[in-house]
Amino acid sequence: MTKVAFIFPGQGSQTVGMGAELIEANASSKAFYTEADQLLGFDLSKLMLEGPQEELTLTYHAQPALLTTGVMVAQQLMDHGIHPNFTAGHSLGEYAALVASGVMRFEDAVVAVHKRGLFMNDAVPAGQGSMAAVLGLDAEALQAVTDAASEEVGEVVQLANLNCPGQIVISGTAKAVEVASEKAKEAGARRVLPLVVSGPFHSELMRPAASKLQEMLADIQMNDAKAPVIANVTAKAVTDATEIRSLLVEQLYSPVRWEETVRQLVAEGVDTFIECGPGKVLSGLVKKVDRKLTTYCVFDEASLQQVVEAAKEWNTSEV
Repeated sequence: MTKVAFIFPGQGSQTVGMGAELIEANASSKAFYTEADQLLGFDLSKLMLEGPQEELTLTYHAQPALLTTGVMVAQQLMDHGIHPNFTAGHSLGEYAALVASGVMRFEDAVVAVHKRGLFMNDAVPAGQGSMAAVLGLDAEALQAVTDAASEEVGEVVQLANLNCPGQIVISGTAKAVEVASEKAKEAGARRVLPLVVSGPFHSELMRPAASKLQEMLADIQMNDAKAPVIANVTAKAVTDATEIRSLLVEQLYSPVRWEETVRQLVAEGVDTFIECGPGKVLSGLVKKVDRKLTTYCVFDEASLQQVVEAAKEWNTSEV
């Protein structure tokens, strides 16, 4: 029996024109974009469809943009009778996963992630924090590197995204990340790539944003998940609304355990991953964890129809 996970990308996957074809072809899908504009009080959909890319990439624009497109794609799949047995999302993508699993309403989630972006943007002034992708070192070796760099500089740098074998992102103050990057190369890293981001996400430096997020999430209605969600913080399946709310706060300053998330989904019997939204980043990471897994990326009419046709052959149990 085919078991399906819907997976949702995080920041970095946003691109001008995201979802354009799908909303042109489907009025109910376009309604997500229109509703986002109304709820946020500014023309997010114009940024998504026309740019400019630099504005779209700002964290408080990218987050609601990716959530809106991801939820829209997931709804189209479900309208075609394709339902997830599990959901998961990378960082910000976890919120879209929660909407797809029935935990949060889209209306609440799109406002929440816009505010989340503002909180994250305010937590550390631009230029003071940074992130870098380290290729070719395992987590244990890189942990030793970040510990040494933190101690040497007296500032924070830590593992932020454990994406797939040999690809881990570090996050912290600009100086600590710079020192850790040099130490990583000395320890045998194949490459170290600075990331173009506006802050040191998934590090202790995000704790001020986390306390604001906690206050905001306390006022949002959350339901138990219809399809279990694999949480970034634990890489375990969760359905309980209270636990999910708590994990969303921890997620801001904790590592995204994406490799473990994929392995957990495989352990749960998932063999088919559908990436909902722009880009193919997560599908690529899934393949690096286990190339035998089946992946699809749905971002336009052709990719949607490919999954709809493939699903006719699946023997699935609807959640």
